[in-house]
Amino acid sequence: MRITIRLFARLRDIAGAGELVREAPGGATVGAVWAGLVAEYPDLSPYEKSISCAVNADYSRFNATVADGDEVAFLPPVSGG
Repeated sequence: MRITIRLFARLRDIAGAGELVREAPGGATVGAVWAGLVAEYPDLSPYEKSISCAVNADYSRFNATVADGDEVAFLPPVSGG
């Protein structure tokens, strides 16, 4: 199945793009999608414990399953004042 991955802020910088299209096996979870990204871009690894994720613009958890055509977004923590 084909999914769209959206990356923001530092995650986007590491991957070199804000939007990626990838294939995922049926029944894949958000965590599996993240693991695939980390395999492709190892510098993403340190962010795993602090990022938020969303599926189709709704905040989600890493154990949520994704379906064909879904958009999965990974967002690092926001700082500032």
